[in-house]
Amino acid sequence: MPIYMDRHFVEGATAQALANAHTTDLQVQSRYGVRFLTYWFDEARSTAFCLVDSPDPAAIRQAHQEAHGQIPHEIIAVDPSVVEAFLGRVSDPIPQPADAPESGIDEAFRAVLFTDLKDSTLMTSTFGDARALHLLHVSNVLTRKALQEHHGREVKHTGDGIMASFVSVHDAVGCTVAIQQAFAEHRHRAPEDDLHTRIGLHAGEPIEEHGDLFGTVVQLAARLCAAAGPGEILVSETIQTTCHDPDVTFEDRGTVDLKGFLASTRVFAVDWTRPGVGDRG
Repeated sequence: MPIYMDRHFVEGATAQALANAHTTDLQVQSRYGVRFLTYWFDEARSTAFCLVDSPDPAAIRQAHQEAHGQIPHEIIAVDPSVVEAFLGRVSDPIPQPADAPESGIDEAFRAVLFTDLKDSTLMTSTFGDARALHLLHVSNVLTRKALQEHHGREVKHTGDGIMASFVSVHDAVGCTVAIQQAFAEHRHRAPEDDLHTRIGLHAGEPIEEHGDLFGTVVQLAARLCAAAGPGEILVSETIQTTCHDPDVTFEDRGTVDLKGFLASTRVFAVDWTRPGVGDRG
């Protein structure tokens, strides 16, 4: 059967109330030929997302209606492998009885990061296949080490860089800084490589109105990456307003027009420099 993700607006609900609702869903699911696989709940944003194995959206609505009356506002078909790549799971992390503790269910809000290696398409013609492959490998190692240290989840390799997701905006911003610092340190150790990367970062919920899974979030993060210069980090206003790290400085770059977006987008650059790190004469 197809796999769907639905979205509910649940203003005033608590994590325990959502755990109870999920348990009730599990109790009625067989009557409608569906399987409620797991859910995510964001109390601050009053949104919940359910992952459901179902013959069609109508069966999901009917099961929710009988279970607790919370009819989803949006239902989209999703690829489970993509859900797992962004959100980290496609099943409940632990059994969820009605009296279960509130731990274990996270919110679905994610920060999405893109990196792009400068002049990667020219490396083969400039350095040859073996050297170009080596430089790409170095770039991957530097990026993946920072992802691991900052709890990032690699979604896919883009050929020129990496797309990754983060539960925490704080971790995501910290990772962008760590990546640029790692590249700067590598340039100091191996100036002949002259490796530079650009980074874009945005955050949001998995379903927009009539959209794909993280569709707009991914598109805007990619556009910010494309707009960044080598060695630069560009982030959205969403990132700037939700990152509360006092050690991070954001430079307001004003609004820019990005391909695929009708409205202008306010953009911020992250100052990743620290004493003793960066290009040295």
